[in-house]
Amino acid sequence: MRLERGSGRLYGMMLALAAVVLVVDQLTKLWAVSTLSDSERVPVIPPLIHFRLLYNAGAAFSLGAGATWLFALAAAAAVIGILYTARRLASTGWALVLGVLLGGAVSHLGDRLFREPGFARGHVVDFIDYGPFVGNVADIALTCGAAAMVLLSLRGVSLARDGEEEPA
Repeated sequence: MRLERGSGRLYGMMLALAAVVLVVDQLTKLWAVSTLSDSERVPVIPPLIHFRLLYNAGAAFSLGAGATWLFALAAAAAVIGILYTARRLASTGWALVLGVLLGGAVSHLGDRLFREPGFARGHVVDFIDYGPFVGNVADIALTCGAAAMVLLSLRGVSLARDGEEEPA
């Protein structure tokens, strides 16, 4: 992949932030798996937030639990798409947004590929219970990244260098 001149610093920033999101997500999942017992609710900020260990085969709200391999493909496509799109970054804001999205997508892809019950069928570790749903740090990164992407787009912040606009 060829980076446009001047984009290297922003690309590096994006990759560093993605690595931070990935490491924090995986470390918190390791903590949750080693500390929490299945379905036990531990109050954090009652009644709003609890810790509760779940293994999610599906997407949000456990939808599509029988199609786990599709989520692995979607996460892989998201990772490839972000890396491709980011090659001509022109904005610190977009580097940060793509970094958190990339970190969340890579972490979920890793769960899908390497966790039980098997390759490309792995279940994502969820442990932050918000009431109507249970998620993890990668979910928070993906949600915040998507919201920030919308805000940058609405503000007209350019993703790519002038004359080289890339679709977001």
